[in-house]
Amino acid sequence: MGQQMTYRTGDGYQAWLGYRRLAPGERYHQYTAYNRIQAAEDHVVIRTAVSELSRGLEGILGVSPEVTAQGGQGIVLATFRQYPDADRLFGADTIVRLGPEGYAIRTDKENSRIAVGGASESGVLYGTFHLLRILSMGLSVEDLDLTENPVNQLRMINQWDNMDGSVERGYAGQSIFFKNNRITEETDRIRDYARMLASSGVNAIAINNVNVHKVESRLITEFLPDVAKLAAIFRAYAIKLFLSVNYASPIEIGGLSTADPLDPEVRQWWIKTTAGVYSAIPDFGGYLVKADSENRPGPFTYGRDHADGSNMLAEALEPFNGIVIWRCFVYNCKQDWRDRKTDRARAAYDHFKPLDGRFKDNVILQIKNGPMDFQVREPVSPLLGAMPSTNQVLEFQIAQEYTGQQRHVFYLIPQWKEILEFETYTKGLGSTIKRIACGDLHGSKLSGIAAVSNIGDDSNWTGHLLAQANLYGYGRLIWNPDLSSEEIADEWIRLTFGDQENVRTIIKMILLSSPAIYESYTAPLGVGFMVTPHTHYGPDVDGYEYSKWGTYHYADRNGVGVDRTQSSGTGYTAQYNGANRERYESLQDCPDELLLFFHHVPYTHVLHSGKTVIQHIYDTHFDGAEKAEQLLVTWESLAGSMDEGLYTQVAERLAEQAEHAKEWRDRINTYFYRKSGIADQLNRLIYA
Repeated sequence: MGQQMTYRTGDGYQAWLGYRRLAPGERYHQYTAYNRIQAAEDHVVIRTAVSELSRGLEGILGVSPEVTAQGGQGIVLATFRQYPDADRLFGADTIVRLGPEGYAIRTDKENSRIAVGGASESGVLYGTFHLLRILSMGLSVEDLDLTENPVNQLRMINQWDNMDGSVERGYAGQSIFFKNNRITEETDRIRDYARMLASSGVNAIAINNVNVHKVESRLITEFLPDVAKLAAIFRAYAIKLFLSVNYASPIEIGGLSTADPLDPEVRQWWIKTTAGVYSAIPDFGGYLVKADSENRPGPFTYGRDHADGSNMLAEALEPFNGIVIWRCFVYNCKQDWRDRKTDRARAAYDHFKPLDGRFKDNVILQIKNGPMDFQVREPVSPLLGAMPSTNQVLEFQIAQEYTGQQRHVFYLIPQWKEILEFETYTKGLGSTIKRIACGDLHGSKLSGIAAVSNIGDDSNWTGHLLAQANLYGYGRLIWNPDLSSEEIADEWIRLTFGDQENVRTIIKMILLSSPAIYESYTAPLGVGFMVTPHTHYGPDVDGYEYSKWGTYHYADRNGVGVDRTQSSGTGYTAQYNGANRERYESLQDCPDELLLFFHHVPYTHVLHSGKTVIQHIYDTHFDGAEKAEQLLVTWESLAGSMDEGLYTQVAERLAEQAEHAKEWRDRINTYFYRKSGIADQLNRLIYA
C-alpha cells in the first residue's frame, strides 16, 4: 500500500492541479448547476476520470458532487456508442472527426448537461482534464462546443532515474520510483505524477535511466512483479509504461557469452525474456535503448550496425505490438582535441542516414533536437526528416541540464516552438519539424515526441517552482504544437497561482523573457559547453576545451568558433538541405545567434547587428546579469499577492540566479578580454 503524502498548501506539490476554491459569484453559480457526474461505464480509466472530476469539483465548489450511472443534469462522461443521449448531442459528424485519443465537450443548456465524449476511455480522460482546466480558470461553460485530437501519436517522458535513488541530470531531489536498489512502495506520489502527466496529455513513460546499470537490467526479469504494480498505476491514467534496457543484458543477466544481435541464442534470449515481460504487463509499451554511445554496449562490438541491433529487439516485441525506441545520440566520446576534422555534430547523421529503410516497422529512432546535447543555442539536427523510410521521434530535454539546472529560470517552450517551426526543406517548402515529428510529412506509422523529465522528490516536484511550467508546457505543446508560448504560460499561471491580474502579468513576463536573459549571460553566438565539467553548472570556458568529448570552441588570440563549413571545415553544413545549407555555409548569411557554431571568426568580425563579436560578448553579458537582477526585483513586487511559501521559494531561486549571473558575466568577459586584448567600448569593469 502507498503511504499518504502530506504537504503544506504553499509548497507547490499540487502544481497546476490544486483546484482552487472559486469565490461565490456568477461563475460559481453557473458551475453549481453541473455539480453532478454521470458515468455508466466500468473501466479503470473512466473511473479515474470520475475520481478526478469529483476531486476538481469539490475543490472548486466546496461541495462533493453526486456520482451516478443514471441520466439527468450534470456532467456526462462517456465513450461514443455507450451512451445514446451523448451520441445524439455530439452528432455523427463530430464522432467521425475524432481519432483514438480525441475528445469532444459540448454544453446542452436545455437539459443542464455538459457532455464529455471520447472515441476511447483515454479520450474521455483527456476531455475531463480539459473541462477541469476550463473550470479552474473560471471560464464560461454555457456554450462549450469543442473537439480535440492530439497532433502527436507518442507523447513520452523519459525518466533518467537510477535504482539507487539518484537521478542522472536530476535537479529536484531523488527518484520517486526507486530507493536502495528497489522499486519504492510509496506509490501515492507516483500516482500524483501520473495525474500531472495525464492532465497535460502525456501517454507514455520510461521509468528508468537510458544508462542502464547491472541492477536496472533486472527490471525485465527479477523486478517484474514490482514493475507491473507501477504499470497498473499509469494504466489508470492512460499512460503506457516502457523500460530502458541494457543492450548487453544477455551477458549481464542472461549468462551468455555474447550480445551479438545476429546470434541465434541471443535472439532467443530476448524473445523469451520479452514474452515474460508481457506475461506480467500485457500492455507494456516496449524498450528504450541507448547503445554504442558514451561507453554503453551495443552492436558495434560485434561488427554489426544499429539496424541489426534494433531489429533484434523489434523481432522480440513484434508479437505483442511493442516498439523499440532507439536513441541516435551516438558519437565518438574519446575524441582527440588536436583533431580538427572529427566533428561530434556530424555523428548522428553519419551513423544513421545510410541505414534508412533497414529498420523494422516497430522501430522508432529517437533524435535529439540538436546535433550536440541540449545546448542553450544550437541548430536543429539535420537528421530529423532525413530518413523518410524510418520512423522517428523528436527528443527534448525538460531537465535544465545546460539551461540553469532549475536554479535559474528558463522557460523552454519558446525554444521548442522555434525548433518545431524550423523549415528543413526535406520535401520542399512546408517540411517543418512539426510535420516530421507527428509523422505527417513522410506518412510514418509511428512518430511523436519524447523528453527527459525534470522531476524528483522535492516537495514542489521540480526544485524551482517556475520549472513546473516546462513540464506542464511540454505536455500541452506536444498535444497541440500550434499553442503559443504565451497561451501555455497563461494557462499554467492561472492554474497554479490563480487569476489575479498583476500576478499573471509579472510571472508571464518573467517566463517569456527568461530564455533570452539566460542565453545572454552564458553562451554567446551559438558556442556551447562553456560549463563546469561533469556537473554542467556554472561557467568554465575551457573546462571541456581539451577533453575527449568533442565539445570545443577553439578560442585563440585572434578569434573564436568552429569551422563546420563544407569549403574549409568539417563539412557539417552539407548535412542540411537547400537554403539551410547555403545560409549556414555563408559567413555573410549565417544567423548571428549561430555564427560561432558554424564559423571561426576574428573578434573584430562585424555581426548583422552592427557590433563586433567581442563587443557583443561584453554587451550581452553585462546586460544579461543586469536583467537577471531585475527579475528578482520584479518578483519582489508580488510579496503579499500569493501564498507566502510559493513566493519565498521563487524569490530564493531568483536571488541565487542574480548572483550567479554576475559570476557568468565576469568569467566570460575576463576570459575573452584576456584572449583578445580588446577593451570594452563602454569602459565597464572587466577584471584583467
